[in-house]
Amino acid sequence: MKQEQYPYEPEFSFKQVLDQRRKDFWLLWKHRYTLIVIGIIGAGLGALYAWTRPITYTAKLTFVVEEGSSGGGSLLSGLAGQFGFDLGGMSGTGGVLAGDNVQELLRSQKMIKNTLLTPFRTDSSLTLADRYAETSKLKKPWAEKYNEGKPIHFPAIGTKYTRLQDSLLQVMVKMITEYELSVGKTDKKLSFFEASVTMANEEVAQLFTTRLIDQATRFYIETKTLRLRNNVNRLQARADSIGRLLNRKTYSASAANNVLLDINPAYPTANVNVELKERDKMVLQTIYAEIVKNLEISRTMLIQETPTFQIVDEPELPLEKNRTGYLKSMVFGGLILGFAYALYLLLFNRE
Repeated sequence: MKQEQYPYEPEFSFKQVLDQRRKDFWLLWKHRYTLIVIGIIGAGLGALYAWTRPITYTAKLTFVVEEGSSGGGSLLSGLAGQFGFDLGGMSGTGGVLAGDNVQELLRSQKMIKNTLLTPFRTDSSLTLADRYAETSKLKKPWAEKYNEGKPIHFPAIGTKYTRLQDSLLQVMVKMITEYELSVGKTDKKLSFFEASVTMANEEVAQLFTTRLIDQATRFYIETKTLRLRNNVNRLQARADSIGRLLNRKTYSASAANNVLLDINPAYPTANVNVELKERDKMVLQTIYAEIVKNLEISRTMLIQETPTFQIVDEPELPLEKNRTGYLKSMVFGGLILGFAYALYLLLFNRE
């Protein structure tokens, strides 16, 4: 049987490693002037990069979400149960919008799109989407490429948009979500959230941040209290209806009493009509009192379960300016290009 041959492996020598590193050092020293020139070129490229980078502005807004109090939920549910209303399950802080899901709500396409379609100024027909598309250099290229040079506008919410408008809106929403909007907690142990928006236009960044919180606040509160508000509206409509009917019965009973004063005493059943009207009036009074009581309970429940968005710090002009530093870019450019050339010498130029 033929013995298998294994490749020869030289023994490790620390001295050989030092000798090799010494050769690498002298190789780089030999090309030191070239490395210096390459470093200067890299520094120049870094300065060019800093000069071409656009200036951006960052708007930061800190807020805290206070969930509706559920401490009296069981008590109110018990009271409402006495009157035939089931308020169980309407309290508490669980659900789709509980806790950290607020962050995803702010980053949702619906919130960002609705924010972009708000008016840019109160006295202007332009929306934030128009201004954002202009400052992000999207409006003109899209108009020339897809709309025969005609400008693309975004009217306020409620207008039906074309396929082209919707496509450009999707591009803007994607840019904001992936590159310009950041939402997170300032501290995992706290309930403080921070929304940070970085855009090329200072005013657009400020308005977008504050209005995004406004949009999310309305949506959050309406969703959290939807069932309770519907219950309050139903009770209010029923109370109004019975109140109007009670008013009519009151006038009718009063008129019947006036007629009874002049009626002939020979008719023994003449006062039956008056008694019937008084009975109907008393029944309606009892029903109306119970409905009003249930309405007040539901209103109290709605107030307790309504969450609150409390803004702690909001962006104010002038905003924080983000500009790439020339010195930092030159240092990094020189180091990166110099290191790349040194690596090339060590790997491919070993003469």
